[in-house]
Amino acid sequence: MASSSSSTSLVNGLGSAFLTGGKKKSQALLSSPVSARTTGSKRLIIVVAAAAPKKSWIPAVKGGGNLIDPEWLDGSLPGDYGFDPLGLGKDPAFLKWYREAELIHGRWAMTAVVGIFVGQAWSGIPWFEAGAAPGAVAPFSFGTLLGTQLLLMGWVESKRWVDFFNPESQSVEWATPWSRTSENFANATGEQGYPGGKFFDPLSLAGTLKDGVYVPDTEKLERLKLAEIKHARLAMLAMLIFYFEAGQGKTPLGALGL
Repeated sequence: MASSSSSTSLVNGLGSAFLTGGKKKSQALLSSPVSARTTGSKRLIIVVAAAAPKKSWIPAVKGGGNLIDPEWLDGSLPGDYGFDPLGLGKDPAFLKWYREAELIHGRWAMTAVVGIFVGQAWSGIPWFEAGAAPGAVAPFSFGTLLGTQLLLMGWVESKRWVDFFNPESQSVEWATPWSRTSENFANATGEQGYPGGKFFDPLSLAGTLKDGVYVPDTEKLERLKLAEIKHARLAMLAMLIFYFEAGQGKTPLGALGL
């Protein structure tokens, strides 16, 4: 008797508007007696998957207001552990912009960390003195180098800015004059910040090539997104440490005793 009562309570609970999305047909089916939905040996089995708890940026802490679990972060972004103590992501548009900025800075940081280690190991010159070294491969003055960088990066960044607010608007032939086919530079995944394709994913780590056409793999891409943002954050922290070391005249390899 107690078992029958518990089963009826469970079924009635599953028939709530919250779980059925407000659909009257589903509510009528779930709220009806169990016997009414049993025909011969066939039985309707309802399985409800419990939502996985959100991960916290503070170990062993599951909740605690907007400092630990902000309501504007729902865990859908790769690497989202609820860290936004300044509330920068309250506005969805700004949250999207900050995520793209984090990706770009992280990618530059990862490249810089590798370049700093390899460059010093190869030449023996500290990374913050490499440009001023007599043997540096830079036949330009500082002003010329800075002006060229501002010009080229300004052009690229301006196009990225336009594409952010109007996705794929820059994927045209004149935007890539060095290529006969702008398809090589188009967004193959449909997700901003992760273009994929034959040019941006030449090793097909997040997709496959079928008859010369790049086909993204959603499962692989999601795993790589999380791995990338984790490595990007570590690289940005590493660069911050490198800056402090440079202020004291030290290098990463020197700090490691190498």
